Amino acid sequence: MQSVRNGVIYLIGPRGSGKTSVGRALAAALAMDFADTDEHMLAETGETVADVVARGGWEEFRRRESVALRAVSVPGRVVATGGGMVLAETNRSHMRASGTVVYLRAPLEELCRRVGLDDNRAGRPSLTGCHPVDEMAAILRERAPLYEGTAHHILDCGDGVAVVVEQAIAVLQGTPGAK
Repeated sequence: MQSVRNGVIYLIGPRGSGKTSVGRALAAALAMDFADTDEHMLAETGETVADVVARGGWEEFRRRESVALRAVSVPGRVVATGGGMVLAETNRSHMRASGTVVYLRAPLEELCRRVGLDDNRAGRPSLTGCHPVDEMAAILRERAPLYEGTAHHILDCGDGVAVVVEQAIAVLQGTPGAK
């Protein structure tokens, strides 16, 4: 387990997959530091995702997201990434080369429930201008292969934070039978 604590653990997946919640709990369980790339950007600039997108567009946000990823990639840390972090090949390569990548996967219905899309309440600016549920479905179709191709491990995240943390620790320790 010492080698896990000396590396970086990256959590990837779409909005609502629990990256931040699982990341905080996993970091606590492993006695590691925790960082969230979106929170890092907010702390550094005072701007939310919506602020950055409104001012500079999604391209500017993705650029800043990549900068944040490198800034928080510190050994001994669990890092929750933004849902679109995998869109840039350089980010995918960086995460795979510098740590262990865990994809938190959930079905569309669960993700929509978690982020309130069933009530048409999205916490982020639209990427497509479509209805939020349709947008989430399109994003999953586009990004699922990137999440899967980047991940060293894939965990289903529908069973609650404590269960996902247990599963993550099992795969990180190389426990036989773990996903």
